[in-house]
Amino acid sequence: MPDSRGAAPRTREKEVHVPKLSVVVALHNVEAFAETTLRSLARNAGPDVEFLLVDDCSTDATAEVVDRWAERLPGARVIRHDTNRGIAQARNSGIDAAGGEYLTFLDGDDWYGPGHLAGLMRAMDELGCDFARTDHVQATGTDRVVKRPPARVRHAVMDPRDGIAPADTETMVDYPFVWAGVYRRHLFEDGGLRFATELRTAEDRLWIWRLHLRARTYASLGLHGVFYRRGVATSLTQVRDERQLDFIPAYDALLREVRDDPEADRFLLKAVRTYCAMIAFHVAKAHDYEPSAARRLRHEARAALHRMPERELDRTLATIDSTRGRLLGRLRDGRKAA
Repeated sequence: MPDSRGAAPRTREKEVHVPKLSVVVALHNVEAFAETTLRSLARNAGPDVEFLLVDDCSTDATAEVVDRWAERLPGARVIRHDTNRGIAQARNSGIDAAGGEYLTFLDGDDWYGPGHLAGLMRAMDELGCDFARTDHVQATGTDRVVKRPPARVRHAVMDPRDGIAPADTETMVDYPFVWAGVYRRHLFEDGGLRFATELRTAEDRLWIWRLHLRARTYASLGLHGVFYRRGVATSLTQVRDERQLDFIPAYDALLREVRDDPEADRFLLKAVRTYCAMIAFHVAKAHDYEPSAARRLRHEARAALHRMPERELDRTLATIDSTRGRLLGRLRDGRKAA
């Protein structure tokens, strides 16, 4: 009803704060490392940052650590899965809930140095590109080694497609660490650039290829404030069962997409060569796998070689180093030495 002056009463709407950066943190059974991870978030907290803590149905004390920190970590929101759905879905759940102009990712056993997130936002504001990749610090015990993305230049805007080829050179698609980067929100709109939930491993490799094929601009930054904890026993990189074999459907999907790309001739050799390198890597250490996984690996790897485009495969086997060339040739031909 109007008030005594004849005007309708006004209600004050609560101002909703929109963060500039959303940090998606996937956590599953990382109770030994979660304190360090979450403490590093607190050292990077600010009014422009939100933290989306995705607990993928942990069965240890991870949930308790997350709840304790969420109460005192500015901008924190907890997302919980009722069942363990894998790191791809954990990241997707965070993406779906994110409100920031930019997004980045962190695994639950890694951590940030102070000021890292502010540096990411500052660089993205200055460069205006779709995404940027960063250095990272590989932490093995007490050892620290800085790893850099293999970009041609630093702190300059480039075409992501120029970061894919040539086939015989390490390029940006060979730097599959999705947490070593920051991504503009529009890349994820309308369901775009989600992680493939059918993949338990190698989901990051397929995602990075898709990123470089779909985005328009990117940069490589000389920031090294994200620390990657290497050799953690619970990490999926350390498993020796059939989950490791998901690189095969990942690269099968990649080959299909590259074949359909208008620039297939430009990128198909790189995709085939990278797929072959992954097969050689896994087959060479098959003796470390569970017996059933090792048998399946050899069978499915041989089938994968026969699915590859023949011209690009022949060229790869002729130009790759002799050790891997012999291994892949024997595997393709079905000889036991593979």
